[in-house]
Order: sequence, then C-alpha cells, then structure tokens
Amino acid sequence: MKNKNIFSLILILSVTVTVTVTGNEEDPLIRQVVPEQEQQEPTTDHHHFTLFKTKFKRTYATQEEHDYRFTVFKANLRRAKRHQILDPTAQHGVTKFSDLTPAEFRRRYLGLSGGGKIKLPSDANKAPILPTSDLPEEFDWREKGAVTPVKNQGSCGSCWSFSTTGALEGSHFLQTGELVSLSEQQLVDCDHECDPAEYNSCDSGCNGGLMNNAFEYILKSGGLQKEEDYPYTGKDGTCHFDKSKIAASVANFSVVSTDEDQIAANLVKNGPLAIGINAAWMQTYIGQVSCPYICSKQKMDHGVLLVGYGSAGYAPLRFKDKPYWIIKNSWGADWGEEGYYKLCSGYNACGMDTMVSAVVSTKFTAT
Repeated sequence: MKNKNIFSLILILSVTVTVTVTGNEEDPLIRQVVPEQEQQEPTTDHHHFTLFKTKFKRTYATQEEHDYRFTVFKANLRRAKRHQILDPTAQHGVTKFSDLTPAEFRRRYLGLSGGGKIKLPSDANKAPILPTSDLPEEFDWREKGAVTPVKNQGSCGSCWSFSTTGALEGSHFLQTGELVSLSEQQLVDCDHECDPAEYNSCDSGCNGGLMNNAFEYILKSGGLQKEEDYPYTGKDGTCHFDKSKIAASVANFSVVSTDEDQIAANLVKNGPLAIGINAAWMQTYIGQVSCPYICSKQKMDHGVLLVGYGSAGYAPLRFKDKPYWIIKNSWGADWGEEGYYKLCSGYNACGMDTMVSAVVSTKFTAT
C-alpha cells in the first residue's frame, strides 16, 4: 500500500457466506432466528416476521403499527437479498433492525455529526511512521485483555462516545494492566465540544458527535469517570460529572497516515483505535467478512472500535496479508458476530482508514 497525503486521527491510547439455497429460497434469511430442526417446511414472509417478533420480543401498540412494521420487514428481506448479492463474502439476513426503515435505522443507531468529516484537532501531533515489516499475520486485542465486553447504545446516536471510550479503555489497560469500563453517558451529557470550521460537528449526545471532539473534551475536562459511577441511560441528560471520580484521561493527540499498514502498526503498538466507517451494509449484517462491491469512502456515519485483524477462513487472492479488520460495535452482543463486525482490508473499505480518531498518550487516576 502507498502512503497517502491525507492523515487520519488515530487513538494511540496507549463483517459472509455465499448463500447455498436448498429448498425454499427464504431459508437462509431466517437461519439465524429459527433452530435448524424447525427449518423443514416452506416459509413465508409472515412466518419470518413471526419468528422475528418472537426472537427479538417485538410487540406493537396497534394493528396499524403491526401491519406497517410487517411491510417494512418484507422490504428489508428483499434488501438483505440484494446485500447478499453485492456483498457475497458476508452473511446478510434478518437482524434485530429488520422492522426499521433505513432512515429510522440511521437516525437511531448512527451518529457521526457533520457527515463524519474530519479536521485535525488543534492539540494533535503527527505520529512517526512505524516499521511494518514484522507485523504479525493476525492480531486481536481481545485476546490480550484490552477490550471490554460489547456494549449497547440503544436508540441513541451515541456511537461516537462508545468509539471514544473503547480506545481510552484500551490505553488505560496497556498502561496499568487494569481493564476499566469508562462512561459513555458522561460524554453524552457533558461533552458539547464544537469544531467551528466544520458544519454540524458539535458533539450533541444522542444526536451525534465526533471522536476527535470527544478527545478534546476529555483533555479539557480532566478525564472520564467509570461506567459504574456514571452509568449509561441511552438518553440525553444533565451533566453531573464528578472530577473526584476521574478514572482515565487523554494526555495528547496524534495523527497517523491513512496507509492501512501504518494503521495496523499503530494498532499493534498502541492499542485499540477509534475509527469512523460507512455503515450502509450493517443493518442486514449477520456475520463473516463484509467486502461489498460498492461502499462510500467519503461519508462516514458510524463510530466503532478497531481491535484487530485476521485472515483465518478468508483468503481471496487479492488480500494476502491482513484480509479483514476486526471491529467492535456498540449495538449489543445480539448483533453481528456477538457484537463484532469483520470488514475486508487492503483498499479502505467503507472509508475505514479515513477517520481513525485517537490519542498519543493517556493519564489515569488509580482507584
């Protein structure tokens, strides 16, 4: 890969199966919500919807709402089939978001303000280019204890806050050996940092934000409390930040080249990285490696955490070294691969190397 002149913010704290249809062509879509032994009889859209409601405990207030959601569900079944064709190395189908329109899904679960545009923070420095010749073929910070369990942002566009805390949690672990879950709710309630040079890029709780703004807030405010001291509610609230309970903070910023080898090198050396991606394929994603034929590299709308990369079980000829990135999401463990997304590497898929937000070092308060 060639280095680019564009730079990404990286927190150096420190997402597929080709469907084989047997019998009824709908079966692969519902395979995740019905036991194999119950997949014997031909299914219908109504049957799929019944199984969906049972698995995800959906109830609707009125018959009108029920009928509307069924219509949306059927549209999403068709959409999942299209996604399967255009993203054949992933597995797409029924998810817990299958009764939401694409617009509802974006409004509730995506939340990078300003269209995910990036601007270098005033406190950022340019990170040195790291050697890449000795990178391991596979790497996963989960195996080393630097990643907290998958969290759930709920119907709140606060993905940016989970991306931020995930990177800081990893950095804190690398420096102290202690894995501490940090407070997203503090960011939602208290962080209203704005970038005056960018349109609509204030951090606005459930209405979106940017990771680099959040790091600026942490730097200026002094730090973040633990999750247990400032628990998540999934709603905009009044700030009640207690400086006496700060658990970790950002010391300074850095930026890293958008070259994916440099991103991998910084990941290995400095811990999990906060990144922005385009989530166009994630509403119907069930598992395996997502490598869509078409995905915007300019409009990032979702903040996530890069925790590793791998290749086992997925090695097309065009990807030799690091076939996919391992990404921690914030939609709960009942989405994707137990809350994780695999995205193929090597060509800035879905803009993953365009907005890698982060910090060079951290400071912490022992508690």
